[in-house]
Amino acid sequence: MGTIGWIILGIVILAVILAVIVAALAMRSRNRARLQERFGPEYDREVAARGSERDATRHLSDVADRRDQLDIRPLDRTARDRYTRRWEAVQSEFVDRPAGALDEADRLITDVMRDRGYPVEDFGERAELVAADHPQVVEHYRAAHAARRDNHGSPGAVDTEELRQAFVHYRALFDELVLDH
Repeated sequence: MGTIGWIILGIVILAVILAVIVAALAMRSRNRARLQERFGPEYDREVAARGSERDATRHLSDVADRRDQLDIRPLDRTARDRYTRRWEAVQSEFVDRPAGALDEADRLITDVMRDRGYPVEDFGERAELVAADHPQVVEHYRAAHAARRDNHGSPGAVDTEELRQAFVHYRALFDELVLDH
């Protein structure tokens, strides 16, 4: 092969390498955009928590894959009605026993999630998987869980207004999970 042949081969190889790099960057950008769309504000929270967009993207991609492997199903009408009645009972209990009602709200959310097909053994996993489906309310879930945890860690440290706000946070997630068809 002559000099011109080597030059042409070099140009072709360089063009192929550049095309692969451009395709990889485009795919990475599409993946990031897809995750930002799916996870909404959770994407930014994850970037801040991990300190790297690359790490956050990798983690959220894993969460999305785990979520997509689950059989999450809507509740049938009977289950929705049953859970709604339970919620109303828990809500009326809040006036007399705010901490107990908050515990019951947490149990109710867990029951709804189990019935829908979410794994419920670990709060962190539950929150991540809820974020894949309901990114607008997962912060409500985290806030309610934190207030409940703080109240159990030091009873009386969380005042009634904070318990009420936690209950409102649980309600936001409850509505999403129960009314999601």
